Amino acid sequence: MAEYRIVLVDSDASWRKNFKAMLVKLGYWVIGDTSDGLTALKMVRARQPDLVIVDAGLSGIDGYEIARIVYEDKLAPVIMTTSTPGLVLVEKAREARIATLLVKPVDEAALLPLIELTMTNYQEIVRLENQVKELKEALETRKLVEKAKGILMQKLGLSEPEAFKRMQRQSMNKRISMRQVAEAIIMTYSLQGD
Repeated sequence: MAEYRIVLVDSDASWRKNFKAMLVKLGYWVIGDTSDGLTALKMVRARQPDLVIVDAGLSGIDGYEIARIVYEDKLAPVIMTTSTPGLVLVEKAREARIATLLVKPVDEAALLPLIELTMTNYQEIVRLENQVKELKEALETRKLVEKAKGILMQKLGLSEPEAFKRMQRQSMNKRISMRQVAEAIIMTYSLQGD
């Protein structure tokens, strides 16, 4: 079990105190707790927790809005607590991209696996999103390199292997990426016009 850093948000101070004690007993670090949404968002941004646990029914900026912002900014997974579960709540939680919904009163025995699985799933999602981003960048680089090779082949009468080797040499000599070489070639020849 990892020692995750948690921000806890609930308007009920006594519940927050008891829940914080439960989390600490399980080996987690509660690095901040608050009763309102605006303070919670500031706290999350400043302290960069691994996990945010927020109550659905906060006044002002509610738990759903906090969860949506935290999700969109890729700050941490969010577990939402509620004392009144229902289908409407589940749908709102889904739209806000809540990682897990936890019904009060919280069963201490269920808390550890819930947090651990939430964190594991979130880390897998982040890993997959990064992999997709890398693949998109690699595909875009490949397209640019192919376009630049085509330009060199057409403008300088080079074969495909010659054009590629020329780009590789420039990349190594100038210590820049193939993508940067390709972009420079495309820009140079686009400025010259056809």
